[in-house]
Amino acid sequence: MRYFIAIAAVVVVLVSLVGIKGAQIAKLVAFGKQMEKDGPPPEVVATFVAEDQSWESTLSTVGSVASGKGVALSTDMPGVVTRISFESGATVKQGQILVELDTSVERAQLATALARKELAAANAGRTRALAGKGVLSQAQIDADESQLRTATTDVEGIQAQIAKKTIRAPFAGKLGIRSVNLGQFLNPGTPVTTLETVESMHVDFSLPQQKLADVAVGMLVRITSDTDGGAPVEAKVGAVDPSIDSVTRSIKLRADIDDQASDALRNGMFVKVAVILPQKADVVAVPATAVIRAPYGDSVFVVEDKKPESGGLTSTPDGKPVKTARQQFVKLGASRGDFVAIVDGIKTKQEIVVAGGFKLKNNTPVVVDNAKSIAPKLDPRPENR
Repeated sequence: MRYFIAIAAVVVVLVSLVGIKGAQIAKLVAFGKQMEKDGPPPEVVATFVAEDQSWESTLSTVGSVASGKGVALSTDMPGVVTRISFESGATVKQGQILVELDTSVERAQLATALARKELAAANAGRTRALAGKGVLSQAQIDADESQLRTATTDVEGIQAQIAKKTIRAPFAGKLGIRSVNLGQFLNPGTPVTTLETVESMHVDFSLPQQKLADVAVGMLVRITSDTDGGAPVEAKVGAVDPSIDSVTRSIKLRADIDDQASDALRNGMFVKVAVILPQKADVVAVPATAVIRAPYGDSVFVVEDKKPESGGLTSTPDGKPVKTARQQFVKLGASRGDFVAIVDGIKTKQEIVVAGGFKLKNNTPVVVDNAKSIAPKLDPRPENR
């Protein structure tokens, strides 16, 4: 009897365990079926609505900044530096003395020449007085006049030599780094410093010969450098070279920069140049972050409402609607700031994924959250940290 009771108890326990396990398995199966019905969980993305924008038509290239006037100052005569009257980087006026060479020998010669000139002038004066009385011959008068002219020429020649040993600023501007020192002997042509005008600057750049008909003198040019936070400087086309470079098949142009806007630019600086054309282009623009680049083509993900037959969740537990991301191949155009133009594939007012697209594939369910997205700009100015 005891054996039957024990066996019955074991059977009851086994039946209970089987029932519990069966309930667990049934629950797991039901959960799996529900998961299959709901589909994969939606991905969180940020979006932007494609919009029509009117963009300036530009011809973009690179150029080099040059000053309106710039020279390398050097010596014409040999000599020893006796005085330096400037500091590196100083701003000077026209005619200001910069460097003086030793002129002691020339000044001694000048004193002798002046004495001879005074004597010749006195003799010529007496000769003129006597000539009026008819005492002297014309030959004597001509000889004394010639001696005076010779003495005068000698004085002027020595004064010119002294002047050549004094280096002056040929125009107002800003000096470069000093290349000489006191007591240094300079040969003719030895560079002393550079001088650049501070009043006018221009930018030299080139464009392909096919663009010759698109440019003209007076057109607006926007110049951007890596300094000053990339703030653009406006200029105007001042000259167009009449000939085409036979090697590069390009045409050279020069843009004159306004004097007030040239402070941020320096001679020889590399800059980006955009010639503003009169016509504008209407484009469908999306942020550049929306584009998924791949060897087989560029694409974006278009966010659309879920179709009823697609199944899966229609909303999240917090009530946000679940949508579908459809991959769309596009043809890209020009770029402006944070935007890129879509030539083909996207129409205006379509909602495009701009953040989180790397984790998507075609027809992936998504939830839109733009709370932390950054608004794209045509002229972004990021902080320099």
